[in-house]
Amino acid sequence: MKFQGMTIGVPMEIMHGERRVSATPDTVKKMVAEGATVLVEKGAGDGAFFADAAYVEAGGKIVEDVQEIFAKSDVILKVKEPLFNKKVNKHEAEMVRDGQYLITFLHPAAPVNHEMMKKLAATGVISITLDGIPRISRAQGMDALTSMSTVAGYKGVLMAANRLAKFMPMVGTAVGVIKPANVLVIGTGVAGLQAVATAKRLGAVVTAVDIRPDAREQSTSLGAKSFDVGVPADVAIGEGGYAQRLSDEWLHKEREALKPLVKDSDIIILCALIPGKLAPILITADMVASMAPGSSIIDISIDQGGNCELTDAGEVVVKHGVSIDGTKNIPGMMPTSSTWMFANNVFQLLSFLAKDGKIVLDRTDPIIESTLTTIDKQIVHRGAREAMGL
Repeated sequence: MKFQGMTIGVPMEIMHGERRVSATPDTVKKMVAEGATVLVEKGAGDGAFFADAAYVEAGGKIVEDVQEIFAKSDVILKVKEPLFNKKVNKHEAEMVRDGQYLITFLHPAAPVNHEMMKKLAATGVISITLDGIPRISRAQGMDALTSMSTVAGYKGVLMAANRLAKFMPMVGTAVGVIKPANVLVIGTGVAGLQAVATAKRLGAVVTAVDIRPDAREQSTSLGAKSFDVGVPADVAIGEGGYAQRLSDEWLHKEREALKPLVKDSDIIILCALIPGKLAPILITADMVASMAPGSSIIDISIDQGGNCELTDAGEVVVKHGVSIDGTKNIPGMMPTSSTWMFANNVFQLLSFLAKDGKIVLDRTDPIIESTLTTIDKQIVHRGAREAMGL
């Protein structure tokens, strides 16, 4: 049995507004069936409408003190990075221990998480970051980033529309026709494509930008106007077909090409990411200032630093009359659907890692190589080391 003798901990998420949980009763049932003891913090699933009783029925054990879960578990499953837990007056990074496994979204390259990463390394915990899962066929079922990007792209457009001071679709009235809103989506990966589709459903005129030709082509199939910023494919496309980091010269050219689009946009959805590295700054303060007051920016890439120079992580601010949303947990605003996807992704990853009741790390495997973040009291994640100057 895969998890025989293994104790798996599921603490409640403590980020403000976070309603997801790392396991559902269904995934708990699967883990228990494979021999695991699963400890679930009391109320952990309430925000996503999974009741304690459902976890008990699935074979899980409800625990009131989160410190007990951290102390007894071989593996801790979380959704978001470790934070300070006010209830027990301790940082979650101080509750993990040497040799324990932590599986969650760590976003280790983001500057806001660097101190937390150092704390994790010092404890000796073996941490695995879900944002590092490579997009290869055998890892599709583990790819929580793709799952959560689907939610973020959809919900991000709804959030922007809610703040916009005008209609999204063209509306005919007795006194004339109101033009549809202009929506600019930058980065048409999973989140961006979902944003394009959602904005089109709401009746907006959508322009999509991506430095990769194939990604632009996908956006046109959803009804967007595609805009080429002029970056050659051999410069734009990296390993696995992902966007790669541009030189300062090409980044400057991309920003210059974006300026007229930004100026004419009512809504901008920012989704441009480079796997495992800081997100590029594509929208500068001057570009924000060129937008009409009342416009809205949703910076979905904020967990990896953000695409807008003026985004404040975790905050919604108004600068130059433009609303700039740096919400860090957009998928947490749709907790039932996002939890269902996330929990199944985590179960698939855990099943891949576990053999006969133990976690086995083959560091030559691309899944392990790209997700392993701390081990042997060292930060080993390449993107984090690069961002931290290690």
